[in-house]
Amino acid sequence: MSDASDRMKHKAEEVVGAAKEKTGAATDNDRLENEGRADQAGAQAKQGVDKAKDRVAEGVDKVKGAFKR
Repeated sequence: MSDASDRMKHKAEEVVGAAKEKTGAATDNDRLENEGRADQAGAQAKQGVDKAKDRVAEGVDKVKGAFKR
């Protein structure tokens, strides 16, 4: 399974991206707003990879369990 610290790090990256986006919107700074959107998209992609790793690990555990019986 993916490491819990990686999950927290990726979630934090998403939150920071959202803050950048909102700050950019509030200050009329298009660059910062777009950077925040990009940060969020990257963090969400990493979270998707974390979930996929977890599913693969669960599948491997099920297969291993089937052979232990």
